Formats: sequence, structure tokens, C-alpha cells
Amino acid sequence: MSSLKEHYTENFLLRLISEELEKSPFGRDMCTRFPPEPNGYLHIGNAYAINTNFTTAQRFNGTFNLRFDDTNPLKEDTQYVNAIIEDIKWLGYDPGKHIYYGSDYSDEIYNAAVTLIKRGKAYVCDLTPSEVTEYRGTLTEPGKNSPYRNRSVEENLELFAKMKNGNFPASSKVVRAKIDMDSPNLNLRDPVIYRIIYAEHYRTGNEWCIYPMYDFAHPIQDAIEGITYSLCSIEFKDHRPLYEWVLKELGTPEPPRQREFGRLNLTGVVTSKRFLRQLVEGGFVDGWNDPRLPTIRGLRRRGFTPESIRRFIEEIGSIRTQSTVDISLLDHCVRQDLKAKTVSVMGVLHPLKVVISNYPEDEAERLTIENNSENEALGKREVPFSKTIYIERDDFMEQPSKGFHRLSPNGEVRLKGAYFIRCEEVIKDGDTGEITELRCTYDPFTKSGTGFTGRKVKGTIHWVSAEHAVKVDVNLYEKLLLDQDIPKEGSGDWTTMINPDSLVTIKDVLMEPSIEHARPEQKFQFFRHGYFCVDKKCSTGDRLVFNRVVPLKDTWGKR
Repeated sequence: MSSLKEHYTENFLLRLISEELEKSPFGRDMCTRFPPEPNGYLHIGNAYAINTNFTTAQRFNGTFNLRFDDTNPLKEDTQYVNAIIEDIKWLGYDPGKHIYYGSDYSDEIYNAAVTLIKRGKAYVCDLTPSEVTEYRGTLTEPGKNSPYRNRSVEENLELFAKMKNGNFPASSKVVRAKIDMDSPNLNLRDPVIYRIIYAEHYRTGNEWCIYPMYDFAHPIQDAIEGITYSLCSIEFKDHRPLYEWVLKELGTPEPPRQREFGRLNLTGVVTSKRFLRQLVEGGFVDGWNDPRLPTIRGLRRRGFTPESIRRFIEEIGSIRTQSTVDISLLDHCVRQDLKAKTVSVMGVLHPLKVVISNYPEDEAERLTIENNSENEALGKREVPFSKTIYIERDDFMEQPSKGFHRLSPNGEVRLKGAYFIRCEEVIKDGDTGEITELRCTYDPFTKSGTGFTGRKVKGTIHWVSAEHAVKVDVNLYEKLLLDQDIPKEGSGDWTTMINPDSLVTIKDVLMEPSIEHARPEQKFQFFRHGYFCVDKKCSTGDRLVFNRVVPLKDTWGKR
């Protein structure tokens, strides 16, 4: 039987874990966790982290926990909790019953701090926040000890109890771990592990007025839940020594192990929660679910599927460092997912009227058209055809350029699923010279599906019957940011960074009537225009709104 190490060779993280498990460091099953803070919405980078933890647990027949890091009452809310749970389940990483809350471990975390104080490993400090920062030093200069560092155990215990009882103003005192102010790792220079906050917590109310810092609470929560591997992104690598210090000083048997993987960024996309909040609160986008944002809610509203997002993550594979991936790969994955599962319909975004002069005046017929040329299981539909139709304006050229194979004067094309038509006359506005109408003739013997084998034409164009067309609105998207680079810390004049063409809305797009009863979030391929999704937020009973998921081909790099 092959060893674990031999089995997992395609992924550096799985390979590392399998090598460690060969030495049997745990007497319990594999257990990983994803610990979001409920103060915002998940984004594509979070999906990568969730996938890493979820699939690692699966590979080793373990358990995946969702645990909310809710130890800061100033920003957290139930709405974020509910949204995160919904998004994770939608993505396909359902934790089942394994949903936990850091706030439920408040007593255990408090007692852990008391234990450290009793062992002389923590103390109450009266320095102000700015003084704590000043005393910590820099990357090139060592820190210096707090004047309160050598308080007695008894005094520290008394002060900590008074902090818990609300006897001191907010931010007037903190508890700090006593480690090493000369450490080259700033995270070990007596980090703050508890602070005073007077705010109502969304779960515990006003029961507590002191709250632990994430770096202190996290390893304790992991130990309580029996986590074996705390898998987190690369920026937490410098925090690992503190994670291990806490567990060691608390005497945790078989302590969880923190291991890091690369952080995922996308070209032209903001994934910083702080920057996303600025965009939302500044009114630059239509909320956290704006289809231009990389939030899971935005991607879902845009029309991305959970399968396409998971495929995107699988295509990236396991990364060791912070990496930026071209967003075109995400677009490619959703195209691959949608091309065989969506119905192809006809819609005219920029209509040009066509009158078929030799078609019977009051006649209309229903033509049978396949729903998807790659998937016969999707069946066929009937589309009405009549004397007056609309075609796409750029499907006609009065003086055709070389290689143009659509309609032109005296030229002939096939109407998708219908007949050959020939342009006989061009009607123009007398004042502007704009083309307002085409007069064409049709060949009744060229009807699609009749086995016609006569002459051939090079072009096929889409159309809608004027009499039967349904009007909808369509949103077309480009990249939100003008530049590929993610804004740097401290920068942020969003008015100069936002692409003014990131959203273009076209009103009164003419669609074939088969889409009239489309459901919210239902997806279609609009012939030659791309993949579209019914906007659940903006569609009404009187008017459908469609968001373009992606064009049919990758055009990001050309725009």
C-alpha cells in the first residue's frame, strides 16, 4: 500500500501535510476550519481559502469547520453571518452541522489569559495605543519594555478582573503577552491579547466589555475544536510563531499546526475588504452584490456559477506565494461551464428594421430552433417569424469591407433557424442620412430544417420578429478599475481609478418571446453576444433585466 506522501504529489500543501502525518502527530482525525470575521461579505480570494481548507479535509477523510471570528463587536453583524453561511453553501462547501462562533468560547479564552498571567507570561499595560506602537520599535530597531511589564502576578490578576468588570474606560488598559521586545519578529514584541471595548455584541449582548485579539483567540479556538491544521494565507506566516507560542505556553497537547498557502489576487480587481467597503460606502458601486465586484454575491448576481468558480480555483492549483491571476481565466471557466447547459436565444441590442417585401402581409409562422447545438438534451423551441423583423445594426454594412460576411446591398445571408434573405433597398432618414430600414426579399425554399441543399451563403445572423418581440434591459460590464494594479495602501481617489465604461445599460433590447417567463438567475446564451443572467435584484414582473456574464470570447486584453 502506497504511503500518503506518495499519493499526494500534485499539491505542495497536501504533500507537506502527508509527510507530517506519516509521523502520526495527532491522535484525532483531520479537521480544518475557515474563520471569517462577520463584518463584510466573502470574495473570490476567500473562496480560494475556503476551497483549500475544505478539500484538504476531504482528501484526508476529515471534517471542515466554519467558525466565525466574532471577537470585535464594533463591526460585526448577523446579516454578515447569514450571508457568509449562504455563500459558502452556494459555492458547494457546506460545513453541515460544523458551524461555530468564537464568541461561544469567551470564558475559555478569558481563562487562558488568566493562566498566562499566573505563569508570568502576560501583564496588564497602561500605555496608550500610540505608545504601544512607539515602544514596539521598527523592523530595524528593537522595541523597549513597557514600564508596566514587571507588575506582580497578583496586581495583574486584580487589574484584569477589573477590566472584565468594566471598571476602566475603553482603550485605557490592555493585556499583553510577555515574550521578547528584542525579537526580529514584531508579532512577538509583547503583542496585545485583550482590549476594552464597550459595545453591544450581536450574540452575547453586553455580557463582555473585554475582547481578545485574533492572534490570541485563534489558536485557542482551534485547540477547543480539535483542529489539526490551521490553513491560512501567506500574510499570516509571520504570525505563526505567536500561534505556536500561545499553544505551547498553555500546555496544549497535540497542538494544531498552522500552515500557509499563497494569497490570490485578480488583475484589475480589488479584494481588500477595506477597499471594497470604500467602493460600497462611497456609492461607486451598487452595494456588496454589484456584478462588477469580486464578492461571491456580486459574482452570483452577475451570473457566475459555483461550478465555474470551483473550476477556476482548481485550474490555479496550490500556490505558495502571493499571486495575481489574470481575470480572463475566471471568464474562461464560466464559459466552459455554461456553453453546454444554457439555452441559446436571439436578442437584438441595437435594432435595425427589416421588412421582407415578398412575405405575406398578415402571416406569421412558428419556426423550430434547437436550444443548444452542443447539447441535444436541451431540446428545441418555437420562435415566431413574420414580415417585419429586426436585425443587429452592425450586421449590415452598406459598403462592406473585406471579410464582411453579413448583410449588404444585393447581398444574401441566412436568418438563424429561418430563411435566406437578400437586401434589395436601403431606406435612409432624409435629414441625417441614417439608415432606418432595409427592404429585403426571402427565398421560401431555403427554410431551415427542410433539407435544403442548394446555394450556400457565408453568413448567418440573428433576428427577432417585430410583432412578437419582448423588450428587456441589458447590463454590459467591463473591468471596474482602469489600471491592472490593485491600489496601494494610502491611495484611494476612486474617481480617477473607476472605469467610466465599467457598466453600460442598454434599454429596450428586443428579445424573442421565449424568454418572457425567465426565472431570476436563469442563464442564457444570447446568440453572438455572450452569456447572460436574469438580474434577480432589478428584474420586475413588467421588465426583465439581464446581466452579461461574459462575452463569447475573451476580449479583456483588447479593451
